[in-house]
Amino acid sequence: MVTRAALYIRVSTEEQAEEGYSLEAQQERLTAYCEAQGWDVVDVYADRGYSGRKIGSRAEYKRMIDEKDRWDTILVLKMDRIHRNSRNFIEMMDNLEKWGKKFTSMQEELDTSSAIGRFVVDMIQRIAQLESEQIGERTYVGMEQKASMGGMMGFNPPYGYRLENSELIIEEREAEIIRRIYLDYLQGNSMALIADSLNSESVFTKNGNLWTKWSISRILHNPIYAGYRRWDTLQIKSDHAPIISLEVFNNVQILASNNTKDPSKRKTKVLDDLN
Repeated sequence: MVTRAALYIRVSTEEQAEEGYSLEAQQERLTAYCEAQGWDVVDVYADRGYSGRKIGSRAEYKRMIDEKDRWDTILVLKMDRIHRNSRNFIEMMDNLEKWGKKFTSMQEELDTSSAIGRFVVDMIQRIAQLESEQIGERTYVGMEQKASMGGMMGFNPPYGYRLENSELIIEEREAEIIRRIYLDYLQGNSMALIADSLNSESVFTKNGNLWTKWSISRILHNPIYAGYRRWDTLQIKSDHAPIISLEVFNNVQILASNNTKDPSKRKTKVLDDLN
C-alpha cells in the first residue's frame, strides 16, 4: 500500500529570507523525498509568517489535522517546522498514535513507529523549545534595553498624534479632543457620558469608530499624552511633545482610582517628573 503524505511547511516572519527555510525550498525538498520513497503527496499545507510556538492561528495546520483521513503520515523538513512547544508536539504525537497515523521528519530521519524513535523525537523537541525560549528571552532583553534608553518601539500612533520619520507629532485637531476628554473627566463627567457626547457630535476615533467608555478609559490612562511612553512595566520619559501637563495626567489617575467602586482594584499610577 502506497503511503499518502501530507507535506507541512512553515516559515515565520523573521525566517522568510533565511536560506533553506523558504516555503518554496521546503516544498521542493519534501516532494523530492516523497518521490524517492515512492510516496504519494496528498496535499501541501503551508503556513506563512506564523510562530511554531502556537497553533491557534495556523489555518493550514488546522486544515491538515481536519483532513487526517486523506493522509497516512505528516512529512516535515525539520521538527521545529511543525512545533517549537514540546507540549503541543507531544499532544500531536498522542493524537497521531490514536488515529493510526505517523510523523516523519526528513532532516532528523526519525521513525516514530518505535519506542526509541518516539523518545528521540521528544528529546529533540525539548531542545528546540529551549532554543526558541532563549531566543524569546534575548529579544525581550533587547527590546527592554531599547525602551529604557528612549528608543521608539514600533506601534501605531495613538489618537492625537501622527508619525513622521519615527517621531510622534501632535495632530492638533485630535489633540483638542484629548484635552477636552481630560478636562471633562476632571469636571466630574463619567467616561460613558464623555463618549456619548463625542458620538453625538460625530467626533469619532482615529479608525472612524464610535467612542466607548473603554476607549475613553484608555486615553485617560495613557501616559503618552503627558510626554511618557509605556513598554511592559516601564514608564519612560520621551522627547515627544506632550498634549497635557503631567499635573493634569496625575490628577486624572487619582480621580479615576477614587471613582473605582471596588477598593481592591484601586491602583493609582501617577508619573514622576523626570526632568
